[in-house]
Amino acid sequence: MENTTSPQMRGVGTMAGAMFILPMMDAIAKWLSTVDSLPPATVTLSRFVVQTVLTMLIIMALTGMRSLKPHNLWGNLLRGFLMGIGSLCFFAAVKYMPLADAMAVFFVEPLMLTLLSAVVLKETVGWRRRIAVAIGFIGTLIVIQPSWELFGWISLLPLGTAALFAVYLILNRRLGVHDTPLVMQLYAGIGGTVTVVVALFLGAAFGVSDMTLGTPATGMSWFLLFAIGAIATGGHLLVVQASRLAPASLLAPFQYLEIVMAVIIGLFVFREFPTASKWVGIAIIIASGAYIVWREGKKQKSPEPAFN
Repeated sequence: MENTTSPQMRGVGTMAGAMFILPMMDAIAKWLSTVDSLPPATVTLSRFVVQTVLTMLIIMALTGMRSLKPHNLWGNLLRGFLMGIGSLCFFAAVKYMPLADAMAVFFVEPLMLTLLSAVVLKETVGWRRRIAVAIGFIGTLIVIQPSWELFGWISLLPLGTAALFAVYLILNRRLGVHDTPLVMQLYAGIGGTVTVVVALFLGAAFGVSDMTLGTPATGMSWFLLFAIGAIATGGHLLVVQASRLAPASLLAPFQYLEIVMAVIIGLFVFREFPTASKWVGIAIIIASGAYIVWREGKKQKSPEPAFN
């Protein structure tokens, strides 16, 4: 039977899959920094080292040495730098903040992405899609209303991650035309590793405890350090592939699904029980994403003017 699913809809499905996987990485980071007392920089370093090694092994097994050279080396290393700084910020944030709270602050990112996709990529963003993205963002504010008074300067760390991740996704769209997802992730892993190593040196020099190298005390800690890298590898490969298939502005609302998983994990792992307002927010987030799917399907059947 012929596959009639459009590339855009496959991109949406791929992004949704990534959003269900990636919060597991954040939960492991919180566990390692709070329960196992490992500095966030140590956790971040493992995330990128494992990603680099796993991706290189996959490339070598599939296509050999000839496929290791990227079309745009510096662009992909820049992606790694952005993810390195962003991961350091977010893993430090979840050490002190509830997982869902940090994720709620982070979800200003789809609005940043929608704006950047229109300005940088010249993608058409119709008014209905803009409203759907805005409604989804309102949903995240209802789940958790982050404030400076409650979290202090730490509340700015997920905001920094949001800005960096929005630029990262824009680069995915541009660089994905020439390089495969595996090659892109390999060099992003290298760039992220170098970035975190520099942060470790600076942390040691200035006495920042969260930016130091720690040693896992148990076999489970070692396993979780590997797992965080493996999940990051798989999840971000899906994000890169989604960016190759669909416009950034279309994918933006589906990142809200990540907060749904964050709330669920917070409930079952960290006993962070959602309030009634959280469930209302989750419903709004899901509804906004579902509307975008419906809208895209309708456009595939009956093309409409760009301003719609």
